[in-house]
Amino acid sequence: MSASETTLLPSPRKRKRRQLHPAWIVAAVAFLALVGAAGFRAAPGVLMVPLQDEFGWSTTVLSGAVSINLVLFGLTAPFAAALMERFGIRAVTSVALVLIGAGSALTVLVNQSWQILLTWGLLIGLGTGSMALVFAATIANTWFAKSRGLVIGILTAGSAAGQLVFLPCIAVLAQDPGWRQASLLIAAGALAVVPLVLKFLKNSPADAGVLPYGAEAVPSADTGTVAGNARGTESAAAPAAAAEPAPSTAPSSNAAVRALQVLKRASKVRTFWALVAGFAICGATTNGLIGTHFIPSAHDHGMAETTAAGLLAVVGIFDIVGTIASGWLTDRFNPRILLAVYYQFRGIGLLVLPLLLSATVQPSMIVFVVIYGLDWVATVPPTAAICRQVFGADGSVVFGWVFAAHQLGAAAAALGAGAIRDATGQYTYAWFGAAAMCTIAAVISATIRKDAGAREPVLVAASPADR
Repeated sequence: MSASETTLLPSPRKRKRRQLHPAWIVAAVAFLALVGAAGFRAAPGVLMVPLQDEFGWSTTVLSGAVSINLVLFGLTAPFAAALMERFGIRAVTSVALVLIGAGSALTVLVNQSWQILLTWGLLIGLGTGSMALVFAATIANTWFAKSRGLVIGILTAGSAAGQLVFLPCIAVLAQDPGWRQASLLIAAGALAVVPLVLKFLKNSPADAGVLPYGAEAVPSADTGTVAGNARGTESAAAPAAAAEPAPSTAPSSNAAVRALQVLKRASKVRTFWALVAGFAICGATTNGLIGTHFIPSAHDHGMAETTAAGLLAVVGIFDIVGTIASGWLTDRFNPRILLAVYYQFRGIGLLVLPLLLSATVQPSMIVFVVIYGLDWVATVPPTAAICRQVFGADGSVVFGWVFAAHQLGAAAAALGAGAIRDATGQYTYAWFGAAAMCTIAAVISATIRKDAGAREPVLVAASPADR
């Protein structure tokens, strides 16, 4: 080969520098999938009043449909994580998006209350549960050996971005031409992402012929894998990250058995129950209360539904900022302290909310929206990080169970707040009760042991029965 020909070929080092790691392509598609799946998360608060006006259903009935959705949303998550391990991320994600689309489209045909329980509750609940925040944790843990907190923060922000995209449009369509067109928009948003998922969402780095992002090929004595090198890239704030436990047992071919085995082991660890309690309160004070009842509550105070929906969209904007920032912070600071701070700030916001609601948007309400938006799901990156630090390879499935508690808390709050509204004619007691719960969550989070990641993994080793 001549010298002139040689100069036309870039060096391997240059080629490597220009190449985007496939993990970032997978993360981008996962972000879009979460955006597409988030349409329904914005819908109940906007569609409650139009459905009540047309069918005469009570707030409790519609809150019950949302509660079924949230329960299934949560309980499906750990099994979805195990299904992703068994059948692959791409297949589970595609089916989940189709379920969301089908449930939203069939909603236009309802004329009895049990039918809304079927569409909003069963179909969309199963679909959104499979696309829950455990999906973000699975992507981060599978594809990234470093910057996991940042990636989880970015992916979690996908749900906020979906709310930002869908909520104003749903609010406008619900007013004119009507709530049925809003439901079709949600279906279209979910189904539009399916082709991208099928084409670009690889199941694992091995499928793309690469290592996880940030991992280096340092063969171990036994397996030749890179797991030991990946461990060193976890959060600097977590002293146990360098001692991440190996998988306690090989993944079961039965996803349900795998999920239940992980629950059995995790239930013996105190940190698991602390995360469950805190995340249940997190769900109650976000999806359950603000996400479901903020717009009806603002409507009670004379605010137009479109205006209230616009405020929730602003929450979505700052949610994106807050969640990504929380992911960055999680990679650098103790996640238990971050959780305590987040919960306490949320409690203060809920305590003053009844004083801020009025027919018009006051500056104080804007302050509330900004602060609550920054705090909305900022709890996710530190919670997922603690799951990974304490439970190692089981971390994604454990986070699925913790997220199940999040949604059970949300379901209880959605139903309870609806019942309080029907009984008292206002939501005030619901807001005050939620503020008190946030203080409890802050205390629980602050008391998680500093050395949890270093000492507790020995407690989750598989028993002979599990093997």
